[in-house]
Amino acid sequence: MNDRSIIDPSEPDGRGTWLETYLPEHQMVPAEPRQQLISLATVRGILFRQRWLLVGVILSALTVGLIMTLLSTPMYQATAKVSVEPYGAFILEGQDVEQGIASNQVGEFLATQVELIKSRSIAEVVVKERNLGERYDLLGQDIDQRRSPDMTDEQWLEAKEAIATSILVRGVTSEIPATSWVIPIGFRSDNPTLAAEMANAYADAFISSETRETIEGNEYAIEYLRDQIEIVRGRLEEAERSANTYARNTGIVVQPVTSADGLTQSNSTLTNVNLASINQRFADARAARIAAEQKWRSMEGLPAAQLPEVQNNPVLQGLITNRTGKLAELAELRQRYSDEFPQIQNLIAQIEILDAQIERSSADIKSTVRNAYIVARNQEQALQAELGSLSSSSMAEQDEMVQLGALEREANALREQLQSLLARFNQISSAATANSGTMTKIESALVPGRPYAPSLIQNLGLSLVLGIGLAAGLAVLREMFDDRVRSLDEVEQKIDLPLIGHTPHVDERDIDSESSNNFTSLMEAYASIKAAIEFSLPRSRNVLQLTSTHESEGKSTTAVVLAELFARSGRRTLLIDADLRRPSVATLLELERPKVGLVEVLMGHATLEETVVKGVHDNLEVLPIGAIPPNPAEILSSDEMVQFIEKVRHEYSLVLFDSCPVLGLADAPTLARNVDGTIFVLEANKVPFAQARNAVKRLRSAGANVLGLILTKYRALEAGQGYGYQYNYYEYGSDK
Repeated sequence: MNDRSIIDPSEPDGRGTWLETYLPEHQMVPAEPRQQLISLATVRGILFRQRWLLVGVILSALTVGLIMTLLSTPMYQATAKVSVEPYGAFILEGQDVEQGIASNQVGEFLATQVELIKSRSIAEVVVKERNLGERYDLLGQDIDQRRSPDMTDEQWLEAKEAIATSILVRGVTSEIPATSWVIPIGFRSDNPTLAAEMANAYADAFISSETRETIEGNEYAIEYLRDQIEIVRGRLEEAERSANTYARNTGIVVQPVTSADGLTQSNSTLTNVNLASINQRFADARAARIAAEQKWRSMEGLPAAQLPEVQNNPVLQGLITNRTGKLAELAELRQRYSDEFPQIQNLIAQIEILDAQIERSSADIKSTVRNAYIVARNQEQALQAELGSLSSSSMAEQDEMVQLGALEREANALREQLQSLLARFNQISSAATANSGTMTKIESALVPGRPYAPSLIQNLGLSLVLGIGLAAGLAVLREMFDDRVRSLDEVEQKIDLPLIGHTPHVDERDIDSESSNNFTSLMEAYASIKAAIEFSLPRSRNVLQLTSTHESEGKSTTAVVLAELFARSGRRTLLIDADLRRPSVATLLELERPKVGLVEVLMGHATLEETVVKGVHDNLEVLPIGAIPPNPAEILSSDEMVQFIEKVRHEYSLVLFDSCPVLGLADAPTLARNVDGTIFVLEANKVPFAQARNAVKRLRSAGANVLGLILTKYRALEAGQGYGYQYNYYEYGSDK
């Protein structure tokens, strides 16, 4: 024994049932598997339970599809094929007025052509070209019966053409090609000849529409370009006149200017040309002034004799050489004569004259440099004044040139626009009537030999799909409103009772043969249930009651089989038929119904030893029902019943009560208070969960210790289990 406390089974409000109290700990808290919203077993169970509904609805849908196919009018379809070149085959420039399709727009172009084929405009062209307003094979022989008495012939013809157009729109078919540029054009009709004729008429109308649209587009383009040329020409003349008038009023004179390389030529105003010339002259004068000023500043403080210009002057050099000769001659004479010597006096006078000439010439050279500097400065100042005057004039002229430039740009833009319009007009005029050949009829429609509809295979396939969908919907709807117990997992989840075991469904005609063989699926299931009960119950608590929600759930059969199994295991067993309303134990054991039984023993009219039936099986005694009393509930709740239970508890190893169902009767809840435990028997695929829960709730409210639940007549296929589970689960070790 483990350290867990034992819950008193007589207390229904304990933390668990009696069966749960004595189960091992690893069995008490099983790991709950993750619940799936829709499992394969659930779907399989629904399909098996609703198989007749599914089969019936699907067969009905197929029958309806077959009948509709046989009653439908045969329809024929003829198809012509037209090749479309999205990029066109242009013969002349100008044919691509409406072209310009990018490679990634071919799909949209083909889709547009398909929609054009299906349009009402093409249908109207076909009606006009084929005179379909008078064709009774298209409109029907009874078309004249639809004419109103107040209609004129013209109005009736228009009405018939509108009807024919509607018929064509409904009958034409076309699809966007996926891997080619060939568009199929089909027409559907109950007349195969008419279908072929209309398909070809549609192809011809579609091709002619392309030529017609091209010509109309070119004509419109020519007219539009002609109007635009006249408008642009007038605007150009006005713009040129405005530019000239403005230049004349402002005095702006523009003359061509050639670049230094002589290759390029631009236009400039006379003011700008003069400004550029004066600016260049001013720059030259400034450079000359700077050079002259530097030259003068460098020699201004030096003696004239030291100036390089003086030293390099040939005239001065000649004077200096002559003076030097005179000085040498004077020195030679002074050696012989005094200064008063006339010749010496003469030489002195000549030397003084030469000195004066040298001084005067040196001063003249230095004065010449200074004068050159002054002239250069004066020229610079004069040119600077002229440059300032021209700059002011140029700045004023620039403001005027902005407006003149705008006028000239407008004139140039109009001039280019006029040139472009004239070139485009000449191109389109040359190609106005040329066919680009972007559409070609490559295959004419032939008269179909067999109808395309109704298709038996397609209609039956569609009927099958719709039937499956309808059947699935009805099956799911039925399942939503069906709350019956089916699977083993649902028992513990929805009824809140531990599952002791379950028995497979066995036909009533086979119960005797199944119960006589210990290795059948039925007996193996009961043996498993018996083992679970025996393992869980102590010997001191040996009085059990079996009950159910309704009658015919296998409660009595379960009680009889379990009693026999316990008796065979060596336990002295007493099986008591406590169903005082509809007893069935004696019938199941093929016993003759006695005159005295349980009621008589309780009332003291007979003893237990006199009423029990022995010899059914070893260690098994049966206490059946004799006369059916008028007050079953009072008898089962009497003190005599309590005393009787205490008596048989000590005389037998196991006592089983087969009581009546719970719902609608007080017998089973009344008896449940006096027994050690109650086993609830539930038939699968019969009792709704709500009723089973109410029955268990009544038992617990009456103080019953509900040990667990036995699920009888379990159909594995109804619960969604596989075929092998249904037929092989209980046959392990048997002779197959």
